[in-house]
Amino acid sequence: MILTLIKRLWLVPVVLIGWELLAESQASPYFPGPTLIVSKMYEMWFSGPFILTEEAVENFGPSLLRVVGAWSLAVLVGVALGVAIGRTAWLADYVQPLVEFGRAVPPPVMLPVFLVLFQMGTQVQVATIVFGIIWPILLNSIDGARSLDNVKVDTAAVFNVPAPIRLFRIILPAAAPKIFAGLRLSVSLALILMVISELKGSTDGFGYLLSLANNRADMAAIWAGVLVLGVLGFVFNTLFLMVERRVLAWHRDAFRIA
Repeated sequence: MILTLIKRLWLVPVVLIGWELLAESQASPYFPGPTLIVSKMYEMWFSGPFILTEEAVENFGPSLLRVVGAWSLAVLVGVALGVAIGRTAWLADYVQPLVEFGRAVPPPVMLPVFLVLFQMGTQVQVATIVFGIIWPILLNSIDGARSLDNVKVDTAAVFNVPAPIRLFRIILPAAAPKIFAGLRLSVSLALILMVISELKGSTDGFGYLLSLANNRADMAAIWAGVLVLGVLGFVFNTLFLMVERRVLAWHRDAFRIA
């Protein structure tokens, strides 16, 4: 176990040491070393009475709630619509042009539109995140539902298997590998859009902290925010992979048998 961990993470300390040496040799305020960044990060966010400081609690919590809530909403809507479109030919004919148009629109471009449609704050940020991440979920769900073995569906129809059972026992399990591929893409994209949506017009969150640090030209604080976001992205991806391995264990076993 320890040897495996060393093999996977040996590059991290090498990069950090090289980074520190390069920062000391450059002595540039725009390129602080890891020790200064970690010190600044601890001072601002992790030196409170219960580890987190008041500033961290006021900003980390809202951001995490937004990104988790928006991602959950995008998953529900994207998977439901994707399966419906993938299994209904006439619906796909009507909706497919709109889907192709929507996926081509850069999510940050919609931010001014959402500022007009919704109230300033959480609604705008959630709408921006959902709009940006729903497309990989939707497209992969459509593809997964379309690639289903029709023999299984026809057999279930012949034996009058109820629609809910066909959905949860045949359609969703068969489409799950491609659905999870879209979900994994959406996890990292959700963090990016979370920060973008909080940079303007927000009074809290990761993006708000980065905006404040940028206004103060505090490069150590900016790098500290980037580091926290990187760690958060790694944690989210690790948790997602753990769930994916558990849910799709049957899929990998089937490939081993084949």
